[in-house]
Amino acid sequence: MSLPLWRRMVALTLTSGILASCGGRSLSSSSSIPPVASGDGSASSSRHTPAAGSAAAPLSTVASLNGDLLAAQSVARLPTIVVQWNNVALQGIRDTHPGPPMASRMLAVANTCMFDAWAAYDEHAVGTQLGGRLRRVRYESDAAVVPRYRAFRRPVRFEIQKKIAISYAAYRALVDLFPTDAAMVTAFMQSLGLDPKDNSDNVRNPDGVGNVACRAVLAFRHHDGSNQLGDLNGGAPYSDYTGFVPVNTPTKINDPNQWQPLCVPPVVGGPCVEQTYIGPFWGLVKPFALKSPTQFLGAGRPARYGEARYIEQAKQMLDYSADLTDEQKMIAEYWANGPHTELPPGHWNLFASFVSQRDRHDLDDDMKMFFAESNAIFDASIAAWGIKRIFDSVRPVTAIHYAFKGMKVRAWGGPNRGTQLIEAGDWRPYQATTFVTPPFPEYLSGHSAFSAAGAVVLRHFTGSDYFGGSVSLLPHTSAVESNTPATTVTLHWSTFTDAANQAGISRRYGGIHFTQGDLNGREVGRLLGEQAYQKALTYINGTAGGR
Repeated sequence: MSLPLWRRMVALTLTSGILASCGGRSLSSSSSIPPVASGDGSASSSRHTPAAGSAAAPLSTVASLNGDLLAAQSVARLPTIVVQWNNVALQGIRDTHPGPPMASRMLAVANTCMFDAWAAYDEHAVGTQLGGRLRRVRYESDAAVVPRYRAFRRPVRFEIQKKIAISYAAYRALVDLFPTDAAMVTAFMQSLGLDPKDNSDNVRNPDGVGNVACRAVLAFRHHDGSNQLGDLNGGAPYSDYTGFVPVNTPTKINDPNQWQPLCVPPVVGGPCVEQTYIGPFWGLVKPFALKSPTQFLGAGRPARYGEARYIEQAKQMLDYSADLTDEQKMIAEYWANGPHTELPPGHWNLFASFVSQRDRHDLDDDMKMFFAESNAIFDASIAAWGIKRIFDSVRPVTAIHYAFKGMKVRAWGGPNRGTQLIEAGDWRPYQATTFVTPPFPEYLSGHSAFSAAGAVVLRHFTGSDYFGGSVSLLPHTSAVESNTPATTVTLHWSTFTDAANQAGISRRYGGIHFTQGDLNGREVGRLLGEQAYQKALTYINGTAGGR
């Protein structure tokens, strides 16, 4: 009998980290990480950096929901409760298909709710909304009970209380963020032995701490400019309230400098649907540490038609297209939307889970890391999307069609057709026919900003840029071409920076971004990642005040 969805979703097969399988893909580490019998990540974190080139010792651990995981039973090492709730959040993203900036906010809100609840049980940390007002002291909290659920009608140990508080905060956040996926979230909560109907606000108990902490975060975030509730325009959640209207149409390029919505079939062979700009208002969303969307913009701007570099960057796109190797094609595909379509912010969330397993994190380690990383990537979404709206810049597909109209160009000819001499107007990026190019402007690259920010946080938190992750992409597993790759392609990242840089250049290989959009996106991501990490430390160390 197959496991129900929520059990399958949280079952992580770990091979010296995380096995992220998707169409023959697996993410593994070259570091030697022996099994740890520590229950819910309860072993102290060694915070060591494995030496490059150390012998591989594959670890296969399947973490499924069997009974009450909050009891920290002694089994082969399970993901911490923080990682487990992040996996629930990732499943919500996979199920609901939000835009990339919305996905980044979802992860940031969920992890901030969990952090604020966790902070009540830490000696120094303060919550982002209530500061230190929920602080519980160990001698008092050891006698606390959770009265509304049979399994916990007894004194609950301090460390278990953390997990209970975190779980109530996570639950409140995720049912708010993913209302259509509430059944899945609720099933996971119940599997932990906790009552989803427990709405207590008694902060002497961990259920009350989690509920109160998250309600404060949600009260703030419901009015942060994201339009999560659709109340800013009386429309759908996250819909535009700024009145954006594209200058170009799917059939007419009125301005070759600006974004053109395309008409793309959502299913192969189906009728095309005109693209709608995802998040034209996102630069107005209240950030975590970012001072404004343009704080790190500098003097950069996209090329304009009539400038030599406009044609140069278009020619470079054609060169990439004509000379694509199997490895470059698979790099483009691997980074496109995350291994399981949890989008780029979720992709780096998976890398954080990898680090948790690799470095044997305990709950406290993971709470700090996921809080810092998710909020840095959230700030990256606001910076990237704010700059996108300012320039409303043209994508390569439109620029090539316009600049080389009526000419023949040498380029990728389409799925399984290789490189050909084609009409410029027929050129298309190396993408699935149901996607073609993203539904928002080019400059600057969100992938590059997300990835650079995530890499900065992981480097700081671990104390090293060492990553040691890899992914093997098996023959004929391409989503674009049936015969690609011809042989197994293995991507390996020695450092977090390597991974971030590959994520950035993948968008050039895929025909999605020009070089400038990629490189400037990386720089913005690095700068705001540094700033966000330092801001996160003020909450972790207790030097920040609540709002």
